[in-house]
Amino acid sequence: AKPLDVAMLRRLSETVGAVTRALEDYEYTRALEQIEAFFWWFCDDYVELVKGRRYGAHDEDAAASANGALRAALEVQLRLLAPFLPFVCEEVWSWWQEGSIHAAGWPSADELLPAPPDGDASEVMLDVAAEVLSEIRKAKSTAQLPMRAEVARAVVRDSGERLDLLGEVEDDVADAGRVARFEKVADGAFSVEVEFASGG
Repeated sequence: AKPLDVAMLRRLSETVGAVTRALEDYEYTRALEQIEAFFWWFCDDYVELVKGRRYGAHDEDAAASANGALRAALEVQLRLLAPFLPFVCEEVWSWWQEGSIHAAGWPSADELLPAPPDGDASEVMLDVAAEVLSEIRKAKSTAQLPMRAEVARAVVRDSGERLDLLGEVEDDVADAGRVARFEKVADGAFSVEVEFASGG
């Protein structure tokens, strides 16, 4: 599995744990807030980052990793949302699963990925990828260009550790932002400078 997919599944695993604890404490609002926070991050950032790889922008193994992670995330998110949106989740579940979602087991954190080892930086990697993509999108909006506009070069300034993490998911960020080339400068202060292919 690709690093971005593993990191997303780890984040989902942590969400499952937090939601389960909230429900066990009868904190329904907190449980739903946790689910919604993951769901919106998943839609806004992860799906955009993985889209190119999922549609075959790279090799078959890369696409298979994306497909497997997307499938696992969809299944788990549906089971998390089922107590709150029973009819919608039942309908979506019926499109690709047998039986009722309400007869499916409650997800457990272990079914996704084991807890990350101490010092694991997957959470930071997800944040770095999302922040860089957000800055690229912001630059396109400011320049009044469509999101599909090509970027000739993106200069990313950040700490050395964060730039190393960006390197692990650089292809996904490049696909999502339509970036031809990244230039990484380790100077500690996060910024992204975008040079458009059209010279804009």
